[in-house]
Amino acid sequence: MSVREEFDAWAAEGRDRGMEDRHWHTAKHVLSRMPVEAGDVVLDLGCGSGYAGRALREAAGAGRAYGLDGSPEMTRNARTYTDDESVGYVVGDFGSLPFAENSVDHVFSMEAFYYAADPRETLREIRRVLRPGGTFYCAVNYYEENVHSHEWQEFIEIEMTRWSTEQYREALRDVGLHVAEQDNIPDREIEIPPASEFPTEDWETREDMVERYREFGTLLTVGVEP
Repeated sequence: MSVREEFDAWAAEGRDRGMEDRHWHTAKHVLSRMPVEAGDVVLDLGCGSGYAGRALREAAGAGRAYGLDGSPEMTRNARTYTDDESVGYVVGDFGSLPFAENSVDHVFSMEAFYYAADPRETLREIRRVLRPGGTFYCAVNYYEENVHSHEWQEFIEIEMTRWSTEQYREALRDVGLHVAEQDNIPDREIEIPPASEFPTEDWETREDMVERYREFGTLLTVGVEP
């Protein structure tokens, strides 16, 4: 199954809003770190419901926000959720971004980068479209150290790339981006029951759940175009 087919189905089922609700717990903290200034052009890779572009326009005053997704249904839904004419959506491929060289100030991607068919090609494309001093904020929950995410591949037919924290740093550096920071953004909004209530339907122990949400959370890697 292709990315388009998979996520068209998700959008038709209304799962785009569900992803927004889950991702927002940590995405909002990532977005608040982005050095977006009034008038900047921002690009959200794998935009889903389009929440990131709307947030950056409202909170940071981005001049223009673009959401790119491989799913036409996702972008169609995102348009219906957005009444800001300075936020636009485009169907596109991560490996061939439909933007001119040096045309984007900041790129954001939340829980989408690992769906890229060729992640290094995607990084080269990101660097191509970034202006000097531009940033790439890459946020993922599916990565090597987060053992609680490894099973996700079993539930989706699209091949996912599971890199380690070091592999993310190396890959950004290999394409010429400077790694400005890398850390874990904990999810403090997921309620964790007392130990006496475990095991639950999803968790064997409270320690595992604490590790997943409070320790691993979302891995953020920030690259800067020299």
